[in-house]
Amino acid sequence: MSPNTRGALLMMGSMAAFTVNDAIVKLLGGSLPLFQIITLRGALTSVWVFLLARHLGALHLRFDHRDRVLVAMRCVSEIGATFFFLTALMNMPLANVTAVLQALPLTVTLGAALIFGEPVGWRRMLAIGIGFCGMLLIVRPGPDGFTTHAIFALLAVTCVTARDLITRRMSSHVPSMVVTLATALTVTGLGLVGSLTVSWVPLDLQSGLLVFGASVFVLIGYLCSVMVMRVGEVGFIAPFRYTSLVWALGLGWLIFGNWPDPVTMLGAGLVVATGLFTLFRERSRRRRG
Repeated sequence: MSPNTRGALLMMGSMAAFTVNDAIVKLLGGSLPLFQIITLRGALTSVWVFLLARHLGALHLRFDHRDRVLVAMRCVSEIGATFFFLTALMNMPLANVTAVLQALPLTVTLGAALIFGEPVGWRRMLAIGIGFCGMLLIVRPGPDGFTTHAIFALLAVTCVTARDLITRRMSSHVPSMVVTLATALTVTGLGLVGSLTVSWVPLDLQSGLLVFGASVFVLIGYLCSVMVMRVGEVGFIAPFRYTSLVWALGLGWLIFGNWPDPVTMLGAGLVVATGLFTLFRERSRRRRG
């Protein structure tokens, strides 16, 4: 199996694991408060990540102050992303929320151009504009279609974009597992603080198994996302990120009986097509460079 094939499979595995986790959390939302779910899932995930990082010998803080500040900023961005995304997920169809997140390659490219001055040609800028139009079709601004939960989905995209841009500025001395563990612990902290405002609900066997399953799928997603960065070409592997939308469509229909309407599907198609074009142009630019 070639490195690119392994990388593509790992990327698809990562997207599948994270989307299954999202579906489980959405299921749990019918019986447990959001902050209780975040706390329980985060605590279990933190334990899994800690044990794995310790096994890999990746638990060290031998990097400079600048990187530590960036790790802290990334954790803050992750807090916002988790809260806004899960709140939107509890109140919107799984496929719709996932489709909005497919705009990330576009928002990261735009953010890198505006903040870091990275060159972006007119073709990619046009693709970003079309992709944003597609995103508007998904969230449907207007008196009948635009809701607070759609705003939360867009805020989640903003927070994840900030997280990814911050990650770009980190040096290679920062172990990926340390960043992952810091993120898991910070999100767990969010859940604990938020739990002070709600009453916890006793877990039955089904809910307990679902929480356990969510933490396992998050760990699988983390593992695959770390391993995928070490094999193959990023330009070849990155487009397979969009397989998460396929999983979201299937799980949304199978578990929740939801299927997006034609306008939402059109918007999702525009976002995915322009995102793929942006990745293709980025790959071509790097090859020329």
